[in-house]
Amino acid sequence: MSDTLQSFDPTLYEIIEGERSRQLSTINLIASENYVSPVVREAMSSVLTHKYAEGYPGKRYYAGCSEVDKVESMARDRCKKLFNAEHANVQPHAGSQANMAVYAAVLEPGDTIMGMSLREGGHLTHGHGVNFSGRFFKSAPYAVDPDTGLIDYQEVERLANQHRPKMIIAGASAYSRTIDFERFAKIAHSVDAFLLADIAHIAGLVATGLHPTPVGHADLVTSTTHKTLRGPRGAFALSSPELAQALDRGVIPGTQGGPFLHAIAAKAVCFELAMQPKFHTYQKNVISNAQELSRAMTERGYNVVTGGTDNHMFIIDLRAQDITGRAAAILLEKAGIVVSASCIPFDPAKPWITSGIRFGTPAMTTRGMGLQDMHKIAEFVDQAIKAGKDEAALATIKKAVDLFCNKFPLFVY
Repeated sequence: MSDTLQSFDPTLYEIIEGERSRQLSTINLIASENYVSPVVREAMSSVLTHKYAEGYPGKRYYAGCSEVDKVESMARDRCKKLFNAEHANVQPHAGSQANMAVYAAVLEPGDTIMGMSLREGGHLTHGHGVNFSGRFFKSAPYAVDPDTGLIDYQEVERLANQHRPKMIIAGASAYSRTIDFERFAKIAHSVDAFLLADIAHIAGLVATGLHPTPVGHADLVTSTTHKTLRGPRGAFALSSPELAQALDRGVIPGTQGGPFLHAIAAKAVCFELAMQPKFHTYQKNVISNAQELSRAMTERGYNVVTGGTDNHMFIIDLRAQDITGRAAAILLEKAGIVVSASCIPFDPAKPWITSGIRFGTPAMTTRGMGLQDMHKIAEFVDQAIKAGKDEAALATIKKAVDLFCNKFPLFVY
């Protein structure tokens, strides 16, 4: 078939091109999004998508896996090297599936788990009641200090002793400070619990030594590859040799069937890119930009939760601006600025409304933006929030944002 997508399905082609245009013309501050390199996209669209390969290299249920075995083995080896881990499973399709596989590996339904509360910055798969993790396991969540917004390790220890969980989860999707994995490990192991470190958001920082690693402290580690790691949409899991077989069985047959070999190839490229010196520089810039943007927003009168950030993200409490996170996200998008609504610690608003918004700098740092650009972004954000429902003012800001974004390509490496 010689048709191109444009000629065969022009409607879909136009939608994809519309998305390309949207990405080029907007300021993307969603902390969990990034832009991949052309070589990652090339691997993702390769002929590897044709192959079914249930099982693991050398132990497949299907024939014809000699080449894809090389791909998966390469991805595993690179992942282990990047994170200095002893065992890696690169098959999980997404972060939620990686966490599900870990639970399947070492827990039984009804066991107690302890993860950060969703409202205080945790993730759905850390024990929330609407998720499998809260439905199939007993959840005893921990929060953060109500005054500082920081993890209260003494409270985590008290709760661990009270509930005696089978697993403690260290990790978050909306927490801007360094996580002490060593202290989490001491707490977990003092009550004979496994420690799972979910580093989905900070994997790129961990890989470059800009955030302390959980490897060597946590029994199991999970992560996505598409956030700070700047890879394809996917995930992986790490473990000690003692838990390797349990982890692998937790993935298949525990929670998944055939792996996505094209995605695994793209992960292999991502891991190789992350070992290059330029990637370390990129991660330093991600943190510097987040800290600068946080300062710029503070200077404009916005309340940053915890007072700043140590990583790639931060949360703004909008109650002083008398606007909800959801309303702010809607009007900011009209101005060409994309953010995610976010709960603040002990948020009085409903989770689908929220009192805050979350900012992240991985994507715009990938596009080559620097410290001065963070001040321009803060100016745009402030203008849009103050414009409120003034559609004409928001349209004017959007034109300025479009011109600003046109100076930066989608990927700079």
